Amino acid sequence: MKQATLPHLYALTLGDDGSPTQDKTYLRFPLSDNKLILRFILNPGSLAAGGHPIIYTNYPISGDFNRTQFHPVKFIKDPHLLHAYCDIHLDLPGAYQYYTKYSHEEKEEQSDIGYIVAEPRLPLPPGKIQSNQSHKYLPLDGIMILSMIPKWMGPITEWKPLIDEVSYAGYNMIHFVPLQKRGVSNSPYSISDQLAYDDDVFTEKDRKRSPEEKLAIVQKSIGLLFKDHGILSLSDVVWNHTSDSTEFLMDHPEAGYNLHNSPYLVPAYELDTSLIELSGHMEQLNLPSEIKSAQDADIIIEYIKHNTFKDLKLYEYKIIDVAKYTQVLHDALLSGSGSKCDPSVYKCAKDLPVKERISLFGKDVIVDGHLGSRYHKSINIPNAISFLLAYNGIDKWSQCVLDRVDSLRKSFESLLNDYNLPLYEEYDEDCRIALDNIKGRLLFTRMAENGPKLGVITKSNPVIESYFTRLDKVGAEHPKGSMALANNGWIWNADPLVDFAGPGTKAYLRREVIVWGDCVKLRYGKSPSDNPWLWAHMRKYTEQVADMFHGIRIDNCHSTPIHVAEYFLDCARKVRPDLYVLAELFTGSAEKDNMFVSRLGIHALIREAMQAWSTHELSRLTHRHGGKPVGSMDADMLWKVVPLEGKKKKNVLRIPIVHGSSPRALFMDCTHDNETPYQKRTPQDTLPNGAIVAFSDCAIGSVKGYDEIYPRLLDLVNEKRMYNSQIKRNTGIIEAKHKLLALHEKMCLEGYHEVYVHQENDFLQVHRQHPGSQKGYLLISRTAFPGQGTGRSPIRLRKSKATFLFSYSLKIDGDYVRDSKSLEGIPSHLDTLDPPRFENKRDEKGEYVEVILPDNFEPGSICVIETSIGDKYTEVHKMVTTLDKKVIKDLDLLDCNVVLYRCGSEEYDATHGDSVYNIPQYGELAYAGLQGFMSVLNSIIKNNDLGHPLCDNLRAGLWALDYTIHRLEKYLPEYPHLSGLVEWFKTRSKFISEMPDFMVPKYFALTVQTAYEEIYTHALSLMSPLIQHGDTFIKQLAMTSVQLHGKVPSTGLCPTSVTPSLAAGLPHFTVGHMRVWGRDVFISLRGLFMVTGQFEAAKKHIIAFAGSLRHGLIPNLLDSVRKPRYNSRDSVWFFLQAVQDYYQLAPDGKNILSEKIPRRFPKDDKYVEVEEGYKYSVTIAEVIQEIMERHASGIHFREYNAGPNIDSQMTDKGFNIDIDVDWSSGVLVGGNIWNCGTWMDKMGESEKAKNKGYPGTPRDGAPIEITGLLKSTLRWINELIKKKEFNWPSVKDSNGKSVTYESWNNLLQKNFERVYYIPMDPKDDEKYDVITKIVNRRGVYKDVYKATEAYAEYQLRPNIFVAMTVAPELFDQDHASGCIRICQKALLGPLGMRTLDPTDQQYRPNYINSDDSDDFLTSKGRNYHQGPEWLWPLGYYLRASNHFHALYPQEIARILGEHREHITSSVWCGLPELTNKDGAHCNDSCTTQSWSSATLLDLLHGLIEGE
Repeated sequence: MKQATLPHLYALTLGDDGSPTQDKTYLRFPLSDNKLILRFILNPGSLAAGGHPIIYTNYPISGDFNRTQFHPVKFIKDPHLLHAYCDIHLDLPGAYQYYTKYSHEEKEEQSDIGYIVAEPRLPLPPGKIQSNQSHKYLPLDGIMILSMIPKWMGPITEWKPLIDEVSYAGYNMIHFVPLQKRGVSNSPYSISDQLAYDDDVFTEKDRKRSPEEKLAIVQKSIGLLFKDHGILSLSDVVWNHTSDSTEFLMDHPEAGYNLHNSPYLVPAYELDTSLIELSGHMEQLNLPSEIKSAQDADIIIEYIKHNTFKDLKLYEYKIIDVAKYTQVLHDALLSGSGSKCDPSVYKCAKDLPVKERISLFGKDVIVDGHLGSRYHKSINIPNAISFLLAYNGIDKWSQCVLDRVDSLRKSFESLLNDYNLPLYEEYDEDCRIALDNIKGRLLFTRMAENGPKLGVITKSNPVIESYFTRLDKVGAEHPKGSMALANNGWIWNADPLVDFAGPGTKAYLRREVIVWGDCVKLRYGKSPSDNPWLWAHMRKYTEQVADMFHGIRIDNCHSTPIHVAEYFLDCARKVRPDLYVLAELFTGSAEKDNMFVSRLGIHALIREAMQAWSTHELSRLTHRHGGKPVGSMDADMLWKVVPLEGKKKKNVLRIPIVHGSSPRALFMDCTHDNETPYQKRTPQDTLPNGAIVAFSDCAIGSVKGYDEIYPRLLDLVNEKRMYNSQIKRNTGIIEAKHKLLALHEKMCLEGYHEVYVHQENDFLQVHRQHPGSQKGYLLISRTAFPGQGTGRSPIRLRKSKATFLFSYSLKIDGDYVRDSKSLEGIPSHLDTLDPPRFENKRDEKGEYVEVILPDNFEPGSICVIETSIGDKYTEVHKMVTTLDKKVIKDLDLLDCNVVLYRCGSEEYDATHGDSVYNIPQYGELAYAGLQGFMSVLNSIIKNNDLGHPLCDNLRAGLWALDYTIHRLEKYLPEYPHLSGLVEWFKTRSKFISEMPDFMVPKYFALTVQTAYEEIYTHALSLMSPLIQHGDTFIKQLAMTSVQLHGKVPSTGLCPTSVTPSLAAGLPHFTVGHMRVWGRDVFISLRGLFMVTGQFEAAKKHIIAFAGSLRHGLIPNLLDSVRKPRYNSRDSVWFFLQAVQDYYQLAPDGKNILSEKIPRRFPKDDKYVEVEEGYKYSVTIAEVIQEIMERHASGIHFREYNAGPNIDSQMTDKGFNIDIDVDWSSGVLVGGNIWNCGTWMDKMGESEKAKNKGYPGTPRDGAPIEITGLLKSTLRWINELIKKKEFNWPSVKDSNGKSVTYESWNNLLQKNFERVYYIPMDPKDDEKYDVITKIVNRRGVYKDVYKATEAYAEYQLRPNIFVAMTVAPELFDQDHASGCIRICQKALLGPLGMRTLDPTDQQYRPNYINSDDSDDFLTSKGRNYHQGPEWLWPLGYYLRASNHFHALYPQEIARILGEHREHITSSVWCGLPELTNKDGAHCNDSCTTQSWSSATLLDLLHGLIEGE
């Protein structure tokens, strides 16, 4: 099934609390006949996922749409991994909302709201459907609008000649400015009757018909546009205002902001009236009535300032009457009205700062009255007396004796004056701003070149436009002030969400509104109940428009209250669900644009090419609105055909929502509000400007007259001429537009969605290409901005074919002469230019076609060329996106390691000198294999970041592909299974080399991704079912086993041959003796090898280390068993745990005990060279017994070759290894303060800080994790003995006394809590081995027992949880649970666990190994384990938490959320060794560490399959 016919599943991952992430709050989806599924996903561990999440949406899951009715949709949750998803099937166009509800800490929580816009399906005309059978609907980016003014078109029944020309030009939608009845100003946007059409829409005969008949005439005529011409229609809705001559205002003045319902406007009205009166007395007052200079304006402004404002005393609307209310208060005091007052309420009043005191006084004492009255403010007498007494230090009324009344009166008078003072200051500022605005408007309207030049100031033509409409209805039964209504307008840089005529406004008083004197602003209130008649009337108007037109344009959208627009759009969509909504927005910010677009479901915002002031700016606009960049990768590489869950044999095209939506553009070459190219640039620029817009991959538009080269912006109000209905097709640029619009439609319907824009001086090229065939259309334009430079580089089409289509130059034939009869353009014509020459050439990059334009390609010219890369695309695309499974079927995981991974040091070691690929201006890749490229490509693909240095490198040459082939060829002798893959890459390289350079990044990415995904999937197929069926995170963790397990010549598991081995971490522990560490291997073995099903690899590591046993220990550093070092006390116990795990988990687990092991060293532990070793063999069971025997009897030796040759940092005593059993408790006690025999093994190295030779963490004594591992081993051995699978029931102690395994196990079980637990209550200390005075934290377990330095025992560290996991039977349930909860707060970091309690004096959380300071504790990284946050203990902590039910599964999943994010975003695709404080990046950490991934795989295995 083709992708185009599959249901589309859009996958949206929500944020932690179920909210859309900030960049995805607005999403739009194109609807078609295919099913569209919107999937909401909650990540595992997200807050919302754990709390019974439900999506609520007002999309009508059932029934009809109701904005306030939200339907619940439950999430489907995975019981183990705790991710969740739910689906909504979108089929109904509209603007919808959703939010998530979930429970958290026993409370219901709600997320932020997200917005969904399901876009309308606009019909294609039947003829277009037949010629484009894959399209039934017009894509919204295929809309081509022409704005027309109906009052210049003549009667609607006589429009056919005009419509024929529109149809010929190629426009498929007409925007009609309002046809409704106009007011006295004659502006189409000043509507006097929203439900009737203007007389000039009809013939003389039809004007006499009834309103219903007229409506039918209009409806039929508009319907014929689509039926006869295939042209859709759109008209404005004007919700913000109505004409000042609207009849309904006489009956419903409440529809506007009048002085009755908005009394706060009274001061502004009085000022407005005074300015009108002043305008009628200019001569009598010796004021200039004609403004000829700024000085004239200043004279008028000075008069207004010193006379008009002075006389009006408008401050009286703000202040309180001090004299009056001082007397009122005085009388109240004398009358005893304060007997019930309470001064204690205001006891702080006298000590408050002045501003705070005035604020409190105003809030509690002053009472507002009718805002339209002077001195409307009064006082609350009880509060006033209480405040006054407190302010004067009087605690109660009884202290207010008569002789204090006068002083209190004066005090209150002072308080009132203090209250008034800022109001006077505010008033002064209001006056200053008003005067500035009056002056500015006066100069603009009288003198500005682009102003209306209003002429002589008179009462009917006042000094500044009137802000109010004054209606006069004799006998009107309306309250006083109802007939004075505020006019509408706009304000510079105003907040569109604030109603500038609403309560609290100063805009009218300050004269900030650029007013439309013919329009009354409508007052809706908050809901229909606030103004029922107005809402009902405007609803009927909206429904009428929606019923008639395919779309609406919201006039003045940014000033329309958003809840009002929502309501009317809901009504409109009930009438026409597939309504196209267009708007102009001037909000001043993209964020607010998005809010209007998302809430209202606006489908496109008008963007204007004529706003560009240069070719460069025009290129920027074109780039912004033009489409996706050529060579975009996201759709080809992120969109996948996948099976739909729960639906057998049903596939969907899964489209991850990587970015939120941005509003679509309607890019117009000119609007009916724009000045023309003749006015702003040159008339010749009409052609290139229109062509550039036509080549944009978005909806485009123009205004009637642009193509005819009208010279000036037409006056919508005063222009009387009509359109010329007999226009010739050779007029202006009509013929060019005909071809350009046909191309725009073709490119949209056929999917030419990729665009390349290039500008040099006055040349601007736009290349539209099909992302599939790479066929394209190239526009070469030469703009005609005045005074700009010229010149360009050669136009070269790489490895492409070129076919000339057409070329024109616009010539102006003479000056414009106004014709009073009809609207005409400037005399002009199109010169048809000769085709350019196409010269085939070659350079170092290969073949190209150079386009050489004719000499007469002057400013105002365009050339359109069809381009193609030939027929190779289909074959190349298929080649780079398919990899036959036969090519990789024989690859094992070691082969996959070579192909996918290998860090620089591994590559250097294996190839004797090569390394990872280095990208100029970027740096080295993390890996030499495909993962190195994919880690960089991932962000390039998601963001179509084709300017990335890797893309630059690929366009310059195929070195990256050559590198990949070359390195794989080098590996062939040792990895012969790679041969098929090498040939696969070679054939793809040959094809890619034939592609144009601008396409190479995409085809390289497709090639690498194809190989990478197939091999990645193949590698997973070689692993356990748990991994194969696991989620992405489990797979990512599992693939670190492939990443870290491979062959390097310098080391391995055998001294005589190169073998695969597990690296401790990349990039630091990769080659030589530092690659393979005993404890790291065996902490990692279960998770990386056993959980993933790689039991053979696990067994080989067990055998190699078992064969290296010496002194009863396995090596700390294996060094291929050449010169292993035995300075680790814990490694052998992690080894025994791994053997036990292998026994339990491997299919042949039991056989491990009888596996024969060749021994590297003789039985007496003497050091011998490799040639003398391997003289005898034992079984694993015998190795186990030997380890137990040696520990039971005591281990005492000095390291072989002790001294600086093996460790230059350690002191002499540190080379002494001692381990004994404390038979009073059963624990193993070992080490000394000069060595560090556990994983916390950092040795001091700084001579400057004098810490050289001082271990950071000696942990001598009995570390708790070793005790736990010992107990686990004893338990297992006893089980084996019972099953008769282990032949030794006992060991001998240092005195030769026999100790049974059962008694040793019991001894340990009996004493563990006593020797390790630190009770919560100090009273219980006597029950435990605790030194009370040095306890730092209680309710936890000691880190070690019997340490040389007693305080070290009480240092809280995460090692506890190793013991809890492997030997949970040792722990009291309540003690363990409590300890886990305490450590959650004390030790748990974002990624890892703090290696020391932050309350410890030695806590130093930032590891900087290179810092050679004089700080003893931190210099040269001595604090490696003194606070930095290590990841591997986290797996044990969470396993223990699960076992002891201390954390819920959701809490565990939540903790892992950071790890999911990190492994996905890391270019190393792994989890680090450690972080610094609170998850901060540590530069000295390995970026991917074996045990960090392994212990989490252990955890997930236990959660899903059980421990």
